[in-house]
Amino acid sequence: MNLRLWNRRIGLAGALLVVLGLTGIVAVTLAFSWRPSDRFPFQGVDVSDANGAVDWWGVHKGSADFAYVRATSGADARDRRFEANWAGVYETGMRRGAIHIYSLCRLAADQANNFNTTVPRDRDALPAAVEIDFAADCASRPVRRVVLDELRRYHTMVEAHTGKPVLLKISKPFEAAYGVTAAVARPVWAVQDFFPPDYPARPWRMWQANSMRRIDGIEGPVHWNVVAP
Repeated sequence: MNLRLWNRRIGLAGALLVVLGLTGIVAVTLAFSWRPSDRFPFQGVDVSDANGAVDWWGVHKGSADFAYVRATSGADARDRRFEANWAGVYETGMRRGAIHIYSLCRLAADQANNFNTTVPRDRDALPAAVEIDFAADCASRPVRRVVLDELRRYHTMVEAHTGKPVLLKISKPFEAAYGVTAAVARPVWAVQDFFPPDYPARPWRMWQANSMRRIDGIEGPVHWNVVAP
């Protein structure tokens, strides 16, 4: 192979790498800013202490209509920024809701008590959400009947506190394993980046549509959610 042909091939390969790199940069940039269309008129974020201090006025100006904030996890853990986030959302006039991270390793009654003693009653709040997924720190895998009975106990206790049906934020793997949405008649919050999810047994009420969105007021990625029209 002569030197000229070899140099030409190297040049083409280099150009292809540059194009692929630029394409990747464009795709990531679009992902950071992507949100579903205005067909979904009610859109917002959900956050935890992992998002750090939040400038809620900045979030509000960034077109968020509501915010869900993590309150509790399991039977005894509380989000370190819950009180600050709960108050901050309220000050902007945005709607607010609280999230509990459910654990298969703790009793539902203890988890409900943790949530109920952390989150104040608020008639104007959005329905409380319970986030259900497999966690790295919990290897327990109870049979389906036990899981469903415990979830129903949790819902009964939390709904007595809030006065509204609990919103099920359930992952695709957990739903595949336990079929929760077919058995528990509660509104569903489904999770899938960019493409509307179809894994719940019932139509979703809310959709976490982008887990990597960047907006003013929050450092790094934040979950962006939409409510079904």
